[in-house]
Formats: sequence, structure tokens, C-alpha cells
Amino acid sequence: MFHKNIKLVITFLIVAYAGYQFYEGYIGNGIFLVLFSLVFVFFYFRNEIILLAFLRMRKQDLEGTQKWLTKIKNPEAALTRKQQGYYNYLHGIIYSQKNLTQAEKFFRKALKLGLNMDYDVAMAKLSLAGIALQKRRKREATLLLQEAKKLDKNNMLTEQIKMMQQQMKRI
Repeated sequence: MFHKNIKLVITFLIVAYAGYQFYEGYIGNGIFLVLFSLVFVFFYFRNEIILLAFLRMRKQDLEGTQKWLTKIKNPEAALTRKQQGYYNYLHGIIYSQKNLTQAEKFFRKALKLGLNMDYDVAMAKLSLAGIALQKRRKREATLLLQEAKKLDKNNMLTEQIKMMQQQMKRI
């Protein structure tokens, strides 16, 4: 809800007031304020709106996810680089149901900005491979599938990768 720089300013002010509380002898208040400031530090690295959008996505509510993502007015200024990656990743998932060209653009931008988890990178590459396969770009799809297979260390996407490889054999 707050801009990323405002979160840092609020954290600084809370920690400064905690220091004042320590100085005055109110140790309990100071400890509580330091712990409370960690909430703003957490939300600096994990945007609350993106977390709520992921909760909607988990329930497979694409409209709700889209609604939460539209609350972010200027993602370049309001989000860190990794958060912008997840913002584009979520848009890619939403648009993969509607418009493949838009979805491909969002997935490529998400990969360029970076995603934290290997599973998310593998999922984005798998989605890009599916889009490339539908657009009859078999070589690109093969490369993306190989990269997704390398990144899928927990074997969570093996079934989807096998299905995509079988579809590639038909083309």
C-alpha cells in the first residue's frame, strides 16, 4: 500500500523512536518497536499487494488476481526489481488464458527482471515453451523445455514437461 521508499522511512522512524524508548528506560516498548519495524522491512522485500494477488492465484481466481494487480499504479517506481518480475509473471499467467502474445511479452519481461525461486523460473520457461509450441517455433520450445527441466529440481513439473515433449513429437 505504501511506496517502497516510504516503508524505509517508516522503518527508520520506528527504530529511532525505539532507541529513544531504550534511552528513557522503557526496554519493553523499545523491543516491541524494533520487532514492529521488521514488518515494514518484510513488506519492503515482499510487496503486500503481490502477496494478496498470489493468494487469489492460488484459489485460481484470475479476475481477483487481476483486480489486486491493478491496484499497483506505477510498478517501476513502487516495486523492487524482483517484485516487478513477479508482477509480470502474474500478468503472464493471467494473459496466457486470453492473449498468447501478451503473455509471452510478460513472461519474457519477468525472466529478464528475475524471479527468486527456480520453480518460478522453470514455470515461466515452461509457459514460454508452450506458447512457442503453439506458434510453431519448435527449436525455441525445445531449448526452453530443456532449461525448465534443469531448473525443476524437485520434479514438480515433470508431467507437464513430458506432455509438452509428446506434443512436440506430433508436430
